[in-house]
Amino acid sequence: MTKKVTTPTAAQARRRVVGTDWAALAGELDRHGCAPTGPLLTPAECRALAALYDEPQWFRTRVDMARHRFGSGEYRYFTHRPPAPVAALRAALYPRLLPIAREWAQRLGRPAPWSDTLEEWLERCHEAGQDRSAQILLRYTEGDWNALHRDVFGDLVFPLQVVIGLDAHGDDYTGGEFLMVEQRARAQSRGITTVLPRGHGLVFTTRDRPVRSARGWSAGAMRHGVSTVRSGRRHALGLVFHDAS
Repeated sequence: MTKKVTTPTAAQARRRVVGTDWAALAGELDRHGCAPTGPLLTPAECRALAALYDEPQWFRTRVDMARHRFGSGEYRYFTHRPPAPVAALRAALYPRLLPIAREWAQRLGRPAPWSDTLEEWLERCHEAGQDRSAQILLRYTEGDWNALHRDVFGDLVFPLQVVIGLDAHGDDYTGGEFLMVEQRARAQSRGITTVLPRGHGLVFTTRDRPVRSARGWSAGAMRHGVSTVRSGRRHALGLVFHDAS
């Protein structure tokens, strides 16, 4: 029997997203390639979403990370009919991320193909053959980890994505910090770790960020992953703003 998912309305999702200081977030993204949001989900909503992991009807496929040498742990891709909180938050976040994406593209001299609405942009993805949902629910248990990677999935890429913690760090699990590593030109790589508070999001770059140089702007390549979970169980919701081929 399908469980009822406690869910914010579209209006509530927009209010929560608006509650983040987006000017400060954009500045931190510029500096580090990742930046935290305010609370996007309540504890009850987090628990309800995490519980859906064991209800396969919500998902199009399950990925065993060890099998594919992605690390250890597993995740599931939602179908194109995800739970209401997933759809509501994705729709509310896109217009806030779009100006940042366009600004980054301008700095790097890249095209900015993203439509004014998420629906129009996803239609473009589908027309290009990227028609599989890329929204994910991740589950890690003791000893699990995620290798550094990028979530590109095709030629059409939105440069920012969001991960939301669904469990309480220190109570439900330990370890399992979110990792970002930046490859710096002619220098050692730089790493950043972030603990995801339950219900809070982290906006981060899909593949790189603009870095100011003597010749203007260049692309600083970045990858993300998750450190080893030392105890307990960790769930997270991943929101990607392009679909997969």
